[in-house]
Amino acid sequence: MRDDSRESRHNGTDPHPAVWTGRATNRAQWVLAAGGAACLALGVQLAVSSNWTSGVAPLLMSVIGCVAAGLLMLFGTLAFVNVAVRIDGDALEVRCGHMGLPRRRILLTQVVGAEFAPEVTPRQWGGWGYRWRPDQGTAVVVRRGEGLVLRLGDGRTFTITVDDAEAGVRFIRERLRLTTGGAAAGA
Repeated sequence: MRDDSRESRHNGTDPHPAVWTGRATNRAQWVLAAGGAACLALGVQLAVSSNWTSGVAPLLMSVIGCVAAGLLMLFGTLAFVNVAVRIDGDALEVRCGHMGLPRRRILLTQVVGAEFAPEVTPRQWGGWGYRWRPDQGTAVVVRRGEGLVLRLGDGRTFTITVDDAEAGVRFIRERLRLTTGGAAAGA
């Protein structure tokens, strides 16, 4: 059972919510996952019902190839079918897929800025998934559309495709002002 009384979700009524959550989903990747399952099934079918007339080596290579390709496609796509972002007063946490892996946690003390990106595409990053490009930084791209771009204190950037990214940017900017304003007031 989950206790929501200790955290407030962003619903627009509370001027300073304690937590902001966002998600993004890509249903098209289920097609790729189905292709991976088909490759895996073909590999199992070859291993079980082959009559072994062409030799063991070609059959073994076919079975291993189909099973390996199927597993890579299946798990590689299922890991990035969706992304969940949770921002609280301390950190931004990104979880990918149904198991929440890969996962990344960025402390808000490391964030120097947040911007809204109206159009993030897999083509900009070289495909879907957890991406790194030397000229652009790191990204979690699960679909085409709006995204949240964090500028980190070490000069790197981190981009996430997530629904309602503008609200996430406002939430982070508000937290950054509260943090810097509180530190300045205490000095």
